Order: sequence, then C-alpha cells, then structure tokens
Amino acid sequence: MIPTLIKPFRGLRPAPGRAPEVAAPPYDVLSSDEARERAAGKPWSFLHISKPEIDLPADIDPYAPAVYAKAAENLVRMIEDGVLIRDAAPCYYAYRLTMGAHTQTGLVASASVACYDNNRIKKHEFTRPDKEDDRVRQIEATNAQTGPVLLAYPNAPAADQLIAAIAQGKPASDVTADDGIRHQIWVCDDAERIDAITRCFDGMEALYIADGHHRSAAAARVAAARRQEDRILSSDYFLAVIFPHHQMKIMDYNRVVKDLNGLTADEFLARLGERFLVSPSCDAVQPQCPGEIGLYLPKRWYRLNLDPKLFSQDPVAGLDVSLLSEHVLGPILGIADLRRDKRIDFVGGIRGLNELEKRVDSGEMAAAFAMYPTRMNQLMAVADSNQVMPPKSTWFEPKLADGLVSHILD
Repeated sequence: MIPTLIKPFRGLRPAPGRAPEVAAPPYDVLSSDEARERAAGKPWSFLHISKPEIDLPADIDPYAPAVYAKAAENLVRMIEDGVLIRDAAPCYYAYRLTMGAHTQTGLVASASVACYDNNRIKKHEFTRPDKEDDRVRQIEATNAQTGPVLLAYPNAPAADQLIAAIAQGKPASDVTADDGIRHQIWVCDDAERIDAITRCFDGMEALYIADGHHRSAAAARVAAARRQEDRILSSDYFLAVIFPHHQMKIMDYNRVVKDLNGLTADEFLARLGERFLVSPSCDAVQPQCPGEIGLYLPKRWYRLNLDPKLFSQDPVAGLDVSLLSEHVLGPILGIADLRRDKRIDFVGGIRGLNELEKRVDSGEMAAAFAMYPTRMNQLMAVADSNQVMPPKSTWFEPKLADGLVSHILD
C-alpha cells in the first residue's frame, strides 16, 4: 500500500488551560544552563522532557543514558498527572504563529517517512551523526516524537483555505511566550475535513524541510529499525508542522570573524574593492537586495555591492552566503570550512545589527558581515536540484514551540 504524504494522528497535548505551563522553546535553541534557568519553578515546562539534563546534576553529560531515561520518566509523569492528554481519535491541527505584524498558519500532521526516504519530502542540509544519534535516543526512550519538523508546501490555495477553515473560533491552546510570540492551536476532528486535507496534500508533488533535518533523519532511522523488528505502525510517520512557503519568514544569518588573516583594515578594504563596490556608511547597513552585504569594522560600517559579473545562476553558488564565501571568506580571509573553522561564528538576524557591533567593538571579533536573507524560493530550488546549502544559511522566525502537540508511537 502506497503511504499518503501526510496523515492525522492522536496528538498528545496540554490539558485545557495547561498550555501556558507546558509550552517551551525548541530544544536546540537553548543551552543546558539556559534551559535550567528557564524551567526554574516551572515543574510542567516541556523543557523537562526536551532538555531533561536540567533535572540531573549540572556536570552530567547531556548525552548520557540517564538523560534519556529522565525524559521518559518526566513524560510519563506529565501524562499520569493529567497535564498532557491524548486525543481519542486521529486529528489534524492548525498552528498559528504571530510575531508582531507577521502571521503564519500551518498544519500539524504526521508526515510519511517513506516520502522522506524517496525525496518527496526534500532536504537541503547535511546532518551530523552525533546530532542524529541524540534524537534517535530521545525518540526510542520516550517512544514519542516531541519536537516537530518544520516543513513548507509550495503554492496551493486549496490547502491554504482548508487550514484557514480549521483556525476559526476559540483555539484549544493559546500561549504568548516570553519573547512575545503567540502560539495558537486548533483541533480538526471532522472526518470529512480530515479526508479532504489528506487528499489535498497527497496531490502535492513535494514538501520541503525548512528546519529539523536531524529530527526527520532520526525518525527515518527509528522507522527503519522498527521495520526490521516488524514494529511499523506510527513510527512510519514523523511529527511535522507544515506552512505555506509564501507565509514563512527567513531572517538574515550573519557572520563574524576573529581576524583579517594578517591584513590591516585598509588592506582588507582594498582587497574587497577588487570584487565589490565599497561605500562607507554613516548608518548600520541592513542589505536591501541580493549581492549587497553590510561590513562592520570597529566603529565603521561599509556597504559592499558585488560586481554583477560575479553573480551565479547555480542554486547554491547564487546564494548570498555562498557569494560571501566565494569572494571574501575563502580567497581573502582564508576561511574555507565553515563547519570546523574556529575563526568564524554566526549570528541569527533576530539579534539585530547591534549584536554585530557589540561583538566587533568588544574586540572579540575583527569584522562582521550583515547578509541579505535567503529566500524560500532559493531554498526550494536547492532542494529541487538535490544540492545542499552552506552551513547557517537560513534563520527562520518565529520558532515553533515544543510541547503543544507531540506524536506518540503506538
């Protein structure tokens, strides 16, 4: 039997009125110390499941077996105490994120591992084995997928309308997090509407992973292992939130470097002038178009505009982050391996240009580069061409919360 691209599932959700106590930032945006601080005095925070080392001695290895056992123990406790409850029948869920004037509404569903394996759910990043192993251990220990994969679907007005129809009336969960982002969940348990949604998505050519490559890869590994043991069932699908691509917001993902590779500031600017139009700026430079980069040296901003002859039509080489690597980081600064070189660091756009100035003016870094954001159509083009993006190419905001809907593996 050919699996459908998505299907409904029996979501594990906060009991009525408990969502504000449960909802937590994604597990991978907080350090253990930050998670411990955020969960202090909050016994039902989902951080006790997603970052369970916070309930163990501070010096414990976050990948120790005891950590995953603690996640399972905490999940069972939250279910037994009625903080989390499971829907009686398979459902879909609408999930609305609101950040200031920006709103996006998507569908919480279980997505097919088989479609992931055959690249109908498309990837654009390499994964690291250690991070995959961590998620595999978390899934196996809890017998649940507790962190959703962020997916995008291409232009599909019918899907937009079906999801919008769910997101009506009073939501089942409505949480405004500490960062001001509002998270709302509506439940769809109507059989006819569920069938219409399943058929609509099954008619799509592909879905695209926006964020969560390690979570989806781990789910696929767990499913493959369970097939070997004849334990298939719900492990053949993974927890996902799927948004229309035109609603998704990618912010800049900026770069800071520790030194100028032996060059003085003037020598560095002269080298840049061989490939860019370099213009001093009295104000901080937030790039406004592809090929434009903001450069910050101590107390000084510059606008860099790449020579149009140096643009590339290749989906990966044409990304602004690739252009920076091709024309600045590699040939001038000698930074070739963005994954391993300790001379470079990355700053998500949500932190603003002030963060770039702070890190340079403090002397920690020698220069900062403010980037024009990758666009969703670029991400999809890279995935369609079966290529991968450079590290730290996309910073999605707003972030999904953990704990509002989880997927138990029957």
